[in-house]
Amino acid sequence: MDTAIQAKADSWLNSNIDQESKAAIRALSADELADSFYKDLEFGTGGLRGVMGVGSNRMNKYTVGTATQGLANYLLKAFPGEEIKVAIAHDSRNNSTFFADITASVFSANGIFVYLFDELRPTPELSYAIRQLGCKSGVVVTASHNPREYNGYKAYWDDGAQVTPPHDKNIIAEVKAIDSIDEVKFAKNESLVKLISKEVDEPYLQAILDLTLAPEAVARQSDLKIVFSPIHGTGITLVPEILKRKGFTNVSVVEEQAEPNGDFPTVVYPNPEEREAMTLALDKATELDADLIMATDPDADRVGIAAKNKVGEFELLNGNQAATLLIYYLLKKWKENGKIDGNQMIIKTIVTSDLLDRIAESFGVDCPNTLTGFKYIAAVIKELEGKKEFIGGGEESYGYMISDFVRDKDAIASCAMLAEMTAWAKDQGLSVFDLLAEVYEQYGFYLEALVSMTKKGMHGAEEIKQMMVDLRQQTPATIGGSKVVKSIDYLSSVEKNLVTGTEKPVNLDKSNVLQFMLEDGTKISARPSGTEPKIKFYISVNTPLESKELFNQTKALLEEKIEVIKTDLKL
Repeated sequence: MDTAIQAKADSWLNSNIDQESKAAIRALSADELADSFYKDLEFGTGGLRGVMGVGSNRMNKYTVGTATQGLANYLLKAFPGEEIKVAIAHDSRNNSTFFADITASVFSANGIFVYLFDELRPTPELSYAIRQLGCKSGVVVTASHNPREYNGYKAYWDDGAQVTPPHDKNIIAEVKAIDSIDEVKFAKNESLVKLISKEVDEPYLQAILDLTLAPEAVARQSDLKIVFSPIHGTGITLVPEILKRKGFTNVSVVEEQAEPNGDFPTVVYPNPEEREAMTLALDKATELDADLIMATDPDADRVGIAAKNKVGEFELLNGNQAATLLIYYLLKKWKENGKIDGNQMIIKTIVTSDLLDRIAESFGVDCPNTLTGFKYIAAVIKELEGKKEFIGGGEESYGYMISDFVRDKDAIASCAMLAEMTAWAKDQGLSVFDLLAEVYEQYGFYLEALVSMTKKGMHGAEEIKQMMVDLRQQTPATIGGSKVVKSIDYLSSVEKNLVTGTEKPVNLDKSNVLQFMLEDGTKISARPSGTEPKIKFYISVNTPLESKELFNQTKALLEEKIEVIKTDLKL
């Protein structure tokens, strides 16, 4: 056993943790002990996230308490002499209520006032609540779409966005400065904890309603057939309600998945990106001949959609396609309503389809690209506040944001706008896929694929690290039969033209992401996940769509091209 790992485990055994946790540590096998203590959970692109259990690398009372103590220590230093308020929400996962209460206890024990949602709420509402209630920070307990054995902890700053540099690193430093669990203050001060609910729900729902761009189309298509599933998560709290308030009268909830349940009994993986998680919704939509299917992940910040394709079968749209439709609809309606004057922007991440850049350019709207994670999108909004008006943004992993009253991805507002977009299209005799084909015909048919390779535990982390080293040291000359003409390394902040040999700096924060641009317009990105034991490869190919009638043939050609690229990269 590595001495550092054993020392970490011993420090827990010698602290004042409860006897049950000590017994659980002693019962761990050597491999389990290594995985549980070889590192501390750290804030990644989505905050603190891990498997529940005992150990410094697990989600439990003590890691949550330590993280909160570190955050509390930093808040007290960052806002000396000021009243500090925080907001806390949680999702439906096992132990989420418990971890939220632990978080409230530690904050209040440090003299910090806490607004605690009395029941589960979506992550975007937590982001909204922070600014609505004048908070300096906030926490939502969730592991988003991870498997049932996970839980997590997202930390937010006073702008309603997840913490970014330097705050994230400073918080980590404060957490690491805690030498013993015994330094964590767990004694709740009840006088500093206030339960909240409707007083935040109502203004949040009204803010979403105020985004409506085509009320007449919604009124004419109020009987649009919508099937919705919260996949046992928090979406059930507000999605049916916002659709009702928008005027949609024909919304069917997948009853088998309506009840919040941290065991996620009807799915293997509570992720709307996965077809398996959408099976019950697809079955119900087929039975009802629905116009639109929507499903949210457990904390309702991401939404997956499906609709009938060109041959009348229900087909899942990927995150890039949904983002494309949303952004196209928003820009088209903003232009029709005379609201675009050159001072607007949309924002996307570097691994999201470049089709969004093309659409934005055609409407005279800026499109800054950021690193992966909505905290970076929120950072650009904050930087350009008062200079550029934010219309909407998104990322390929099914997260979208409309307007800026929430500073994180928002499945509640996205469900409302996706339903409105579908109603608007139907009002013109178009299906969702008809509208997508129109966009492709105008701007080019872009098709993306994501390959995720899971490498669990300490050894998996080393494998992922070596894969990135190999890619950096051995840049392929060609991929899929096309020449690699440019590489962008976001870790070294260097963009290299491989044809001329010239280099230029990348003006984004450093991140372990590598991109290859090919001569035929293909883009390939490699990125280790910041929240899961995975390395992700993003492949984007494109070609003109000569006519809507050639949609399926063109798609098949692009799919074949993606498979060749996967083979070349041994994915």
